[in-house]
Amino acid sequence: MTVPTPLTIRMHAADNVAIVANDGGLPAGTVLASGLTLVDKVPQAHKVALEDIAEGGVVRRYNVPIGYALKPIPAGSWVHERLLQMPAARELVGLPIATVKPPEMPPLEGYTFEGYRNLDGSVGTRNILAITQTVQCVAGVVDFAVQRIKAELLPKYPNVDDVVGLSHSYGCGVAIDAPDAVIPIRTLRNISLNPNFGGEVMVISLGCEKLQPERLLPPGSIPLVDERNVADVGVSAESPLDVVCLQDNAHVGFMSMIDSIMRQAEEHLERLNARRRETVPASELVVGVQCGGSDAFSGVTANPAVGFCTDLLVRAGATVMFSEVTEVRDGIDQLTSRATTPAVADAMIREMAWYDAYLDRGRVDRSANTTPGNKKGGLSNIVEKAMGSIVKSGSAPISGVVAPGEKASQKGLLYAATPASDFICGTLQLAAGMNLHVFTTGRGTPYGLAEVPVIKVATRSDLARRWHDLMDINAGRIADGEASIEDVGWEMFRLMLEVASGRKKTWAEHWKLHNALVLFNPAPVT
Repeated sequence: MTVPTPLTIRMHAADNVAIVANDGGLPAGTVLASGLTLVDKVPQAHKVALEDIAEGGVVRRYNVPIGYALKPIPAGSWVHERLLQMPAARELVGLPIATVKPPEMPPLEGYTFEGYRNLDGSVGTRNILAITQTVQCVAGVVDFAVQRIKAELLPKYPNVDDVVGLSHSYGCGVAIDAPDAVIPIRTLRNISLNPNFGGEVMVISLGCEKLQPERLLPPGSIPLVDERNVADVGVSAESPLDVVCLQDNAHVGFMSMIDSIMRQAEEHLERLNARRRETVPASELVVGVQCGGSDAFSGVTANPAVGFCTDLLVRAGATVMFSEVTEVRDGIDQLTSRATTPAVADAMIREMAWYDAYLDRGRVDRSANTTPGNKKGGLSNIVEKAMGSIVKSGSAPISGVVAPGEKASQKGLLYAATPASDFICGTLQLAAGMNLHVFTTGRGTPYGLAEVPVIKVATRSDLARRWHDLMDINAGRIADGEASIEDVGWEMFRLMLEVASGRKKTWAEHWKLHNALVLFNPAPVT
């Protein structure tokens, strides 16, 4: 039997650990290219000590202390989370503020996609009728209606891609006037106005809920959607709020509710069906980048490729959002130093401090982030995970901060402050206005969203082979030596334009794998 050549990856010359790249890991007794002999069997993606590390000694990866040895670790040993004490979190004072001034990157011009222009100036990558719900109580009714609309109405409107119900678990039984209640309310409001929905806002209300339609979407929050109104009442006109209230006296029986929803839906479908794609510059992309089911390869292959692509997008004038507070908290100094202005750095610090306090109220800290799968994939703790997560942001200056539930209001590289939960992060990025999503994974996840295309990137070739009809890009080729970070970054950029244009569907779209929206609600539930 042919013994595979041992492959290890060291991220920085100062690191005293490297990760094993071979499928299946390497057995004890394996001699590495450096001449070092493995003392232990080391699983794939896990760390091997490159030198003797004394008790209390620093374990360094990415040229960053990711932990301190709880006992002596001989060279050639398997270095895992049970051998490490996690470093304390960096204090949010004395940070470098807007100190990094990278050379200005040349504009990337001439790249376009076929998108749907909206009257508010945004651009959609899909043409979807979204049905907003004020409260979870109506979710079953909306789901029933959506299935009927898809079966009976949607075939009549071939230019409409889909009909989705914006289901959630909020709206009543909550302290709706609590200070933090603004977060889920503005999240749902801004999701309803996502560019992929063409400005067509349709709301289903129960009637007795705390989150009344006028509170969710107050006057002035809905852009003008029907050009015919311009001639009638002027360009400053507001679109009326289209609400179907299930407790309305006109509804006698379940089917009368469904008939009302379908009748209103058809009016929106007619307008959406009249829309056509047109050529728009790549600067109209609003991309959310995220990782989930991460492993130690995430920071070696997929996330660096996303970071390279992020730089391409920024050069093209697009908007890119990276997120996940706990997964960047340990690199806060890297982020504040890249801020374009002290005000941007201060906003990042403010969001981190708010989240620190939020975790403290729950009597946990950032270490609660890492999952059993993360650790099985070689990530010892949140510090190591954070170093690999931050690289999704590339090298561009950070030009703005988006608070939870807010809508992004500028272009460039933005920090969107969200929890690291895949579902909550994706939901908040939708609210921020993303029209395309990129999601990297090492352990594997069938994550997808009905509201926006999700491009999935595998960190390892083994995962890409096994999940060949779930992963859109195999970044594992970087570790295999078959492609460079730049190669995969460009592949990703070009795939984004194809997906945004509707010329190509992602695997999540193909299989209709759609995770539910999960609103971030830090306020009390009553």
